[in-house]
Amino acid sequence: MIFLKKVQIRCPYCGAKATLRPSSAVYGDAAKTDGFLYVCDRYPKCDAYVAAHRKSRLPMGTLANGDLRHKRIEAHKAFDWMWKSGLMSKRQAYKWMQAKLGLSEEQAHIAKFGEYMCGQLIDACAQAYDNIRAAA
Repeated sequence: MIFLKKVQIRCPYCGAKATLRPSSAVYGDAAKTDGFLYVCDRYPKCDAYVAAHRKSRLPMGTLANGDLRHKRIEAHKAFDWMWKSGLMSKRQAYKWMQAKLGLSEEQAHIAKFGEYMCGQLIDACAQAYDNIRAAA
C-alpha cells in the first residue's frame, strides 16, 4: 500500500490554494500521460500549476504561470543538450550546474527556478556551448 504525503501549496501569484488534479484538468484530451499537476484553485483565471512526481505525487517544483513555464522549458532545452549530446553524463551535468550557479543539490532543479535563475542557466549553457565550438 502506498501512502501519499499530503502537501499544502499556495499559489505565489494570487495566494489561493493549489490542488492535486489529473493533468487532463489542464490539458484536456491533449494530456500526454495520466500524470498529475498541482493547479491553482483559481485556474484558469490564474494559470499557475506544476507537475507532480508519478510515484509520490509530491510537486516537482514550484507553481509557475505561463511566462515562467516557458522560461523553464527554454532553460531545459539549453541545459539538456549538455548531457543528451554525450558531452557529459546527466549526473555530471547537474554537478556542473550546481558549481556554475552556486547551488546546492536540492536547489539544482529547473522546476524550482524563477525567471532570473532560468536566465542565468541559459546564459551559462550558451557560454559553455560557445567555448566548445571555439575549441573545435
